[in-house]
Amino acid sequence: MYDVIIIGAGPAGLTAGLYSGRSRLNTLIIEKAADGGQIAITDEIENYPGGLSNEESTESGSELTKRMSRQVAQFGAERVSAEVTKVELEGKVKKVHTYDAVYESRAVIVASGAYPRLIGCPGEKEFTGRGVSYCATCDASFFEDFEVFVVGGGDTAVEEAMYITKFARKVTVIHRRDELRATESIRERASKNEKLHFMWNSVVTKLDGDGLLSRMTVKDTVTGEERVIEADPEDGLFGVFVFIGFLPNSELYQGQLEMEDNYIVADERMRTNLKGVYVAGDIRIKPFRQVVTATSDGAIAAMQIEHDLASGELD
Repeated sequence: MYDVIIIGAGPAGLTAGLYSGRSRLNTLIIEKAADGGQIAITDEIENYPGGLSNEESTESGSELTKRMSRQVAQFGAERVSAEVTKVELEGKVKKVHTYDAVYESRAVIVASGAYPRLIGCPGEKEFTGRGVSYCATCDASFFEDFEVFVVGGGDTAVEEAMYITKFARKVTVIHRRDELRATESIRERASKNEKLHFMWNSVVTKLDGDGLLSRMTVKDTVTGEERVIEADPEDGLFGVFVFIGFLPNSELYQGQLEMEDNYIVADERMRTNLKGVYVAGDIRIKPFRQVVTATSDGAIAAMQIEHDLASGELD
């Protein structure tokens, strides 16, 4: 019987493990893949407070994750590498099933994360981190004075495209329809941005290049005609930022936890609708999804559990 089981070892789950371990709670972290979640595949992270980035080098997501994992290990959290197949969250005793075992605890932190919806075209996976990105605040600065394309047409896509214009010399929004889905106020601001351009009725069908992204094929959704876009020879590369939505890893919790658009609902203390069940990171409803907000969620959830256990709230 554990005090707390943490499902997921991204920044939120690792931070929760660090704080619960420091509180001397009997803690188990279950993760089916490598630690770090989305940041594990990020080549450079320069906006995490206290990171090791400097003028000569920038810390990678993998390096940051390793430092987090070492901190967690120092405070005694147990680790299991397994896929969670089922959860039973009702009642005082929570049960977390994997293929090989069933683990029980008094509290659970759901930190399973979310993942960007992909274009799904050839080359996307190969050039992720090499020209393809899903986070403007993470990667826009790496495209200073380069050309960038943004795939999407909703509020997030247009707002992120405007943000990227602070760095890139030209930003083109690629949208499958002939008008944006973004709200009127956002469309008005976008129309006034001289660095922002639009490619209507278009979808990306292939991404390519020699090591770095420098070529893509775009298809007209009306005529079916395809054309190839190449990077400026002097640049040798361009960026493609994809903002066509996120998909939370929330299937396991359907029917047990309150959700909106498949994201888990929680209060400011990370408490869900079920006593003893907390949520942290990208899987919960929140306005911003950054490493720093995920770690904040994890710390709050763990400290709240320590408080609730000590006060008898979970008895």
